[in-house]
Amino acid sequence: MTQAPPKLVTFEEFIDCLPENSGVRYELHNGNIVEIAQPVGEHEEVTGFLTIKLSALIDRLNLPYSIPNKVIVKPPQKDTGYFPNILVLNRANLINEPLWKKASTLTNAASIPLVIEVVSTNWRDDYHFKYADYEEIGIPEYWIVDYAALGGRNFIGNPKQPTISICNLIDGEYRINKFQNNEQIVSQTFPDLKLTANQIFQAGAV
Repeated sequence: MTQAPPKLVTFEEFIDCLPENSGVRYELHNGNIVEIAQPVGEHEEVTGFLTIKLSALIDRLNLPYSIPNKVIVKPPQKDTGYFPNILVLNRANLINEPLWKKASTLTNAASIPLVIEVVSTNWRDDYHFKYADYEEIGIPEYWIVDYAALGGRNFIGNPKQPTISICNLIDGEYRINKFQNNEQIVSQTFPDLKLTANQIFQAGAV
């Protein structure tokens, strides 16, 4: 017996069927609803550490940014929607976001100065699909924080070691700078940020 392929859904259908206040998170990948696995503790420690550091900098410098809890990023012309681990929101551009009030969804690069993905077992999503889609949207800066060295060797070296890949949009394409060990992070969005790669990686150490 031939099994019917799963039904593809549109982005609008995905938004309408998202459960409220659910402990389970979902993303939409080219019309396929994907359940996001519960992250491990170290992943959440790294995510929380970066959120605190960036929020403190935003507050100290009185920048027009915030870091919302759950925001969907939708690439243009695709039935796709991502929930980044960390998203820095340019609140001044929300007036240009047609889906913000209804579904906390962003489609405009001017609303997203920085997006961060903390790598887990589905590392290919961060290094391949999200990389390409965030680049297509035109998000100026994208961090891939691979604290557990899960990514492929062509991304983080051989032998593998924890790496932060910072992708800066230049002439419509990402150019990648990689940071390891005690190298100080260089961010075009937050040039005053004073953190080394190891300080970020060790946030999840017990």
